[in-house]
Amino acid sequence: MIEKWIIWYHDLLSTTGISENFIVFIENISIIILIAVLAVLSDIIVKQIIISSITRIVKGSKNDWDDIFLERKVFNRLAHLAPAILTYYALKFIFDAPGLVTFLENIVQVYMTLLVLLVIDALLNALHEIYMKFPVSEGRNIKGFVQIVKIVFYFTAIVLIISIFSGKTPKALMTSLGAMAAVLMLIFKDTILGFVASIQLSANKMVNLGDWISMPKYNADGTVTDISLISVKVQNWDKTIASIPTYALVTESFNNWKGMEDSGGRRIKRSINIDMKSVSFLNKEQIEKFRNYYLLSDYIYSKEKEIEKYNKSLELDDSVVTNGRRMTNLGTFRVYLENYLKKHPKIHQEMTFLVRHLQPTELGLPIEIYVFSNEQEWAKYEAIQADIFDHILSILPEFDLRVFQNPTGDDFQKLSVSQL
Repeated sequence: MIEKWIIWYHDLLSTTGISENFIVFIENISIIILIAVLAVLSDIIVKQIIISSITRIVKGSKNDWDDIFLERKVFNRLAHLAPAILTYYALKFIFDAPGLVTFLENIVQVYMTLLVLLVIDALLNALHEIYMKFPVSEGRNIKGFVQIVKIVFYFTAIVLIISIFSGKTPKALMTSLGAMAAVLMLIFKDTILGFVASIQLSANKMVNLGDWISMPKYNADGTVTDISLISVKVQNWDKTIASIPTYALVTESFNNWKGMEDSGGRRIKRSINIDMKSVSFLNKEQIEKFRNYYLLSDYIYSKEKEIEKYNKSLELDDSVVTNGRRMTNLGTFRVYLENYLKKHPKIHQEMTFLVRHLQPTELGLPIEIYVFSNEQEWAKYEAIQADIFDHILSILPEFDLRVFQNPTGDDFQKLSVSQL
């Protein structure tokens, strides 16, 4: 049909009396202009009519997934295929030279291959974004798998492009590429390692977006913002970005604080060193003073009864210090701390709760608090710790206890003044 129109147009030009060469020239120019106009019209029709209609349907839909396809421009990229297909089938009517037509057809085929690749890329991005909206995505990050699928399509596109220009079938090219497998494995070593690591990270739920991880080797201590095939990006608390090779999270150790966040508590593990020379037995005045403390009244009452009963059972002379059991200021202080923390509204009472002695050292006797706060946010957590130890340092003198602290310049100055 098209050839009949071309013959009719050629005969029409021949009636004008112009030369044959000029007729061929006008004929070719006319066909080129016509094809260009048709290509532009096809692009306009597809975009303005079909794409606009799809856009209106999507906007009116209650589903979110079709909006994502629209935002990712899946339909827009697909629309560019219409003028490319039209141009491909019209090339043989423009030029008589078979070699030139073949070359141009190859160019158009490459263009269509790249267009299809871009459509697939946009489609995969849209599907990944839709997946991220489902609850299951919180425990399964598939970005690495998406990237692997993209690489497969990119590689396929490269093979097809080479096949178009070389004239060989894709199967023949793949067979010849088999000899290059070792070289490809060397080139894509990090990609292959990253792919395996991505599978392990996802299958074992080792790390996910939003997790707080720390890995000192890579100066990483913050929130995971991206997990890709090659690297995992961590935004540190100082707002710097640390990049960790994906396979390093499998082959090396790191801390994932998600367990702490899911538990509902955050550990407080801090000690204060007591000057051991300030530890002593309680006298009657101190016992009476502590009896009036709300946090110690029950303890003093029950402990007095227990000690009195024990000492009487052994018929000991309690006027001698070494005879029998006695309450100490350090032991009473430790009970005070336990009761104080049990009444604290920010301490998690259902998790590990310890107030204990550690091994004495040349720096004194450490009293360690090992509890969990029910606040996990960093600023609030630090404020709770600070409030607790502010109180401890302030209340210590009430028990006639002293904090061990190395002498400072002020201590030496006071000593020198006292000797004058």
